[in-house]
Amino acid sequence: MLFRSAKNKFEAADIMRRLKRFAEGTVSSYRRLFLMLLCVCIIFYMLPPIFRYLFLSAPQQKDPHSMCMDDRLTPYILQNYEYDANIRHVPPLLSDERDYLPYIGNGYIGLEVSSDAALNIKHGRAMQLPIRFQPVLSVAQNSGAPVEKEATVVEYLTGMVHRFQCLAGYFVSYTMYAHRTQPSVLMQELQITNTRNVVEDVDLMLPRSRLPKSTTRSLALSEPAQLGMFTYNALDVVTGTVQPSIEDPSKQIVVSIVKPKLEPKLQLRKRGTVRIIYPLVINYSKPVTDAQLKNTIDSLEQRSIQTMTNLLQKLSAKASGSGTLHSINTYRQEHINVWNDLWATGFTISSSKAENSLNGDRINATMYAVLSQVRSFEFEDLGAGAGTPALREDIAKALTYAEGCYDSYHTLQAENLWRDMTTLHQLNTLVSSWMLTLEKQGCHHLIRAGASGVIQAMTLSFGSFRFSNQHLECNMHPKFLHRDFHFRRLNYGNKTHVNVTIIVKEDNKAVINVALDRSDRSYYACDGGCLDEPVLLTQNRREFPVKLTEPLTAILYITEDKQHMEEIHHAIHVKEVVEGMMFS
Repeated sequence: MLFRSAKNKFEAADIMRRLKRFAEGTVSSYRRLFLMLLCVCIIFYMLPPIFRYLFLSAPQQKDPHSMCMDDRLTPYILQNYEYDANIRHVPPLLSDERDYLPYIGNGYIGLEVSSDAALNIKHGRAMQLPIRFQPVLSVAQNSGAPVEKEATVVEYLTGMVHRFQCLAGYFVSYTMYAHRTQPSVLMQELQITNTRNVVEDVDLMLPRSRLPKSTTRSLALSEPAQLGMFTYNALDVVTGTVQPSIEDPSKQIVVSIVKPKLEPKLQLRKRGTVRIIYPLVINYSKPVTDAQLKNTIDSLEQRSIQTMTNLLQKLSAKASGSGTLHSINTYRQEHINVWNDLWATGFTISSSKAENSLNGDRINATMYAVLSQVRSFEFEDLGAGAGTPALREDIAKALTYAEGCYDSYHTLQAENLWRDMTTLHQLNTLVSSWMLTLEKQGCHHLIRAGASGVIQAMTLSFGSFRFSNQHLECNMHPKFLHRDFHFRRLNYGNKTHVNVTIIVKEDNKAVINVALDRSDRSYYACDGGCLDEPVLLTQNRREFPVKLTEPLTAILYITEDKQHMEEIHHAIHVKEVVEGMMFS
């Protein structure tokens, strides 16, 4: 019994020793596993920086001003890529940027967007008469202190230019546009942001005038106008003259400018933002003699003062229950809506990487420059002295009567119409060339209609489209159809818009697709020579082959008169047709 008890005690002790050794071994294994995992983590954590140090160069850190500018330009990158806008750094430009002059205009006033630029007014076919008035409101730079970073963005679809400056301690955003519905109004919006935790004093460079025979007087407002953070109590009224022609010094143009009185200094709170809304009103007369000068000055000043007074009432916080921000946004949107309506008609071309090839960037920039120098009469407020109901009726008639436009070779091949626009002189010269070309090639009726007619005429000229004797025809030679073209919303009469697309397929065969955007009656189309039966057009695309005929004829005809189309092929006497290939 004692032996059995001792034996049991011995077995129990043995079991306990084994359990202890097992536990000690298990703990040791967990410790080793933990140390192993810890080493792996350290290795993976340390490997990337070691690898970068050994095999890669150190990442380039952007300076704060470059980062500031990147933040300002990011919202416009996609538009720039799609050629709906142009980003341009103040020289030196970036390697992939296009050197097109930043410009705003509405056909009545025009301006290169830079601090010291002079205002230009209409003279001849372009906005090429400068007046000695520098309208740009900007932040004054300390003498000898360069702007760290500066860039502009021209938004073609909105007719606005944004200018950005990234300076030591703060950055400035400018938005400028020549209003489309009130052609005498130049609108400027500034936003200055203090990036430091200290109070910053800022000097402003106000608009400056050196007009000959000028007078300046101050006019107190009957009711102060509060625009954003500023309250305007008085106006500066500047009147002077400009001589339109050296050959005829007996006549002068009277210029009247009205601007709100603004203090040249402001203070930025710590990390604070100041927003300035600053409109200008500019009116000018036709050339007048000395005998007509006084009456012209009086009437022009009165008109400018009345326009500014009405505008301040419209934009001020007191006049609108929703405040200035809503009012200025609404006013800006009225301007944007006109530009959007203009761009409803347009042209798209597939990109080519061939050297010196014409692509969408230059086409859009050129169209924007031309449209900026032509008024939109049908959209302008009658209360702004911009016309009469009878004038609008004449414009509507001109838009529907395009007989003879466009009567020449397609303008995509005219190198003189696609020159550089780096300087204001180059831009004005290019616009004059376009207006002269369109006028002399049968588009004078559309030009009379203003910007809506001009963009129609330009789009017709790109494809050598011509309205002639009851039909619209496309006269591009088949040898030029080596890229995709899309002509958007060609105006056929009052209530019909036509879309025409030329596509080069993978087998290098070009075809034409035609669809009605809208219509008020039946329309028909046929291809080169009109040998086939006319095809009824609908809002769905109708496809036509590209044909080279002998003698050479249009590659497409569109008409509402089916019988007229059936008779066309008897009148052009086609002898030979080559179809469905690329022509050289």
